[in-house]
Amino acid sequence: MSTLTAPAGLKFQPLRDSATMLRRNLKHMLRYPSMTLMLVGMPVVFLLLFVYVFGGTMGAGIGGGRETYVNYVAPAIILMTVTATVQGTAISVAMDMTEGVIARFRTMHIARVSVLTGHVLGSVIQAAFTLAIVIGVALLVGFRPTAGLGGWLATAGFLLVVTFALVWLSVALGQVSKSVETASNLPMPLILLPFLGSGFVPTDSMPAGLRWFAEYQPFTPIIETLRGLLMDKPVGDNVWFALGWCAVITLGGYLWSKRLFNREYAH
Repeated sequence: MSTLTAPAGLKFQPLRDSATMLRRNLKHMLRYPSMTLMLVGMPVVFLLLFVYVFGGTMGAGIGGGRETYVNYVAPAIILMTVTATVQGTAISVAMDMTEGVIARFRTMHIARVSVLTGHVLGSVIQAAFTLAIVIGVALLVGFRPTAGLGGWLATAGFLLVVTFALVWLSVALGQVSKSVETASNLPMPLILLPFLGSGFVPTDSMPAGLRWFAEYQPFTPIIETLRGLLMDKPVGDNVWFALGWCAVITLGGYLWSKRLFNREYAH
């Protein structure tokens, strides 16, 4: 399919087009709330499961009880909320790619970057909404963070950085998927990584090989940074490792997404 030539003198307006694409994605989320409810439901189910079913035993293992374990596991559930949201991003991008919407956008005089930017900004807003609900549920079941206003602001900024990184990776995963079903499965490792890190049990309790992986995979410093910020404890070098991983994931996801999108335009 060929791209229509823009009329002479008509310039691209990336900011205006990105705002239009953002409104499109937000309207889509409001029109289909079942997706947002599913993204909230999974981390809430995991939170209730680990607090009320395993919490007593897990808490005893780290030298406390169920109340202690709620504070330990909540940062992992918060990160799982982000990963569940970006799974929805991959699905939305794959739907656009497979249902011909992108092909229609190619015939319109809009900035190329606005299509992907709309998905990214919409997903970040959706993640903020789902995080607010999940953190609220965590507070209801006994999560008691000791961070002050500065700690909460730092947590919000850090979660924004993590979400932005994972969303760009998810946009690429959505584009590379041949179907919506594939797009729903490709981000699954992101949901499982907190289990293979310090999210649910300390890495000291793991076998040697698994412990090595758990200590050096990206999500462990992210979880430990969240834990430190929320519980008003020193984050040490974890924050620098976490931000470094986020920078790598953001750059890699952006370049991969841009390459895939331009390749599609070339067809």
